[in-house]
Amino acid sequence: MELTLVIGSANQRLGDAVALILEPDRADPVVERFPDGELHVTLPHSLRGNDVYVLQSTGPPVDQQLMELLLLVDACRRGGAGRITTVIPYFGYARQDRRRAPGEAIAARVVADLLRAVRVDRVLVVDPHTPGLEAVFEMPLDALSAVPVLAAGLRPTLPTDAVVVAPDLGAVKRAESYAALLGLPMVIVRKRRISGTSVRAEEVVGAIDGRVPVIIDDMISTGATVCAAMQALLEHGARASVLVAATHGLFVGPAPQRLRELPIEHLVVTDSLPSAVGLPPSAEVVSIDRLLADAIRRLHDDQPLDDLVLFA
Repeated sequence: MELTLVIGSANQRLGDAVALILEPDRADPVVERFPDGELHVTLPHSLRGNDVYVLQSTGPPVDQQLMELLLLVDACRRGGAGRITTVIPYFGYARQDRRRAPGEAIAARVVADLLRAVRVDRVLVVDPHTPGLEAVFEMPLDALSAVPVLAAGLRPTLPTDAVVVAPDLGAVKRAESYAALLGLPMVIVRKRRISGTSVRAEEVVGAIDGRVPVIIDDMISTGATVCAAMQALLEHGARASVLVAATHGLFVGPAPQRLRELPIEHLVVTDSLPSAVGLPPSAEVVSIDRLLADAIRRLHDDQPLDDLVLFA
């Protein structure tokens, strides 16, 4: 089967970078919006029997990007694609993977069911908020890790007295990966979420006194987690200088202002989402284009992804 890449509108620059590496057959979609707001997607390109990879992040505006992804897949299927893999660098709704109250929707499962309804054969994501996301999918899901890319971005400015910080218990495994790659010790901050934009750090486990914290996470949304972790670390004697790394830079709401007010020496995120505006001068964007291209090429050639997968 011929390898074909379909790039959605959510992150055209990343898609073009992946295409430049792979040099695949490209089926560029035409995405239009009717006056009433409806999306209209067409693929003026034959896909008969092809191995198709649809690249589309589902970041803000999440519902719009998700609907475009579903229509792109449906267009590919109706165009005769032999196999369809969705490449979703940032998977929206991953945080809603379980019920925390009676009557609460499990949005991650709803999205999984929608992808099944349009007959996706496989899903590729990068550093999902929930490592066990694949449990809600019926089709195979591979969670790639951008940790090596981000660790390489941190290394040039890494002081000798740095320590990797997991800002909550959910980030412990990811922090362990950073610590192993960078040869650093690790501490853990235990947090409690008050609301969608407010977090309180309650405890720091490990030695941080006089050291430079390297706060890592899968995403920065409003910046509340980074702020709460930094406050707790300073109270426990950390140096007033911090490095931050996260795969997905959403930077919504008060995030840009919050981050500019912190003593951040180096902030590293990937291009899983388009770059936000108003970030501190210390911000750097590193690309996951080669990670995605490598994974796509391996899947096309029926080769394993073991060394690319999250926490493999």
